[in-house]
Amino acid sequence: MTSAIHDTAPLLLEAREVTVRFGGLTAVDAVSARLHAGELVGIIGPNGAGKTTFFNAISGVIPPTSGQLIAQGHDLTGRGPHHYAAHGIARTFQTPRVFAHMTVADNVRFGMQFAGRHRSAPAGLASVDDILGMLGLAHLAALPAADVTPSQQRLLEIGMALSTRPQLLLLDEVAAGLTEAEVDAMAQRIRRLRDEFRLTVVWIEHAVTTLLRYVERVIVLHQGRKIADGTPAEVVRDAQVIEAYLGDEMADSAEVSA
Repeated sequence: MTSAIHDTAPLLLEAREVTVRFGGLTAVDAVSARLHAGELVGIIGPNGAGKTTFFNAISGVIPPTSGQLIAQGHDLTGRGPHHYAAHGIARTFQTPRVFAHMTVADNVRFGMQFAGRHRSAPAGLASVDDILGMLGLAHLAALPAADVTPSQQRLLEIGMALSTRPQLLLLDEVAAGLTEAEVDAMAQRIRRLRDEFRLTVVWIEHAVTTLLRYVERVIVLHQGRKIADGTPAEVVRDAQVIEAYLGDEMADSAEVSA
């Protein structure tokens, strides 16, 4: 099952049969995916499905064991994260990575001055104040990053990613540890990044029901393999997906998508 959503838009990143092995363990098994400009894509799968390892591969954090990664016609296979950043790809991590002793504003400024200095930003995300305002962090600008809450650090890490002026934003479990209200607010911000600022967003999340409410396309991984790729309504009714999730969570999600 595949989706035709945005297939006519420019292709930003293509993973071709990407495999990642750690010793005898195959964490990602020949996964292919095409990510087009303007998409809002969710990646879901049970624990241990290979979601974060796949993100690590398509952002240059780890090299694939085999396969290819093509960003706008450039073969980045085996290149480091700064090469991916130079081609407009930014990401967050499951555990926020911020500069604890720098201020909130300086964390965002750092990315803007270095990784993002050669690219223009969309109106509304062009300055530190713009980014902090969009994320609801403007009132914390002068505080050290270590002094803000974990949920605010998650938002700050998104701000740091945005400061590199990406075209493709990879978000890894940004709703982890948040309250239900915070998860919904986070999802709305993610949708706004695509709708208002024309970013392509790919979002890994365990909060499946929330994710399916906001994304347009879903890639499902299970035991390192891609088992589905389609609209939320298609995916939640896919037999392999239902089996992978033992039915329960997918049944709830089907009601949301109906």
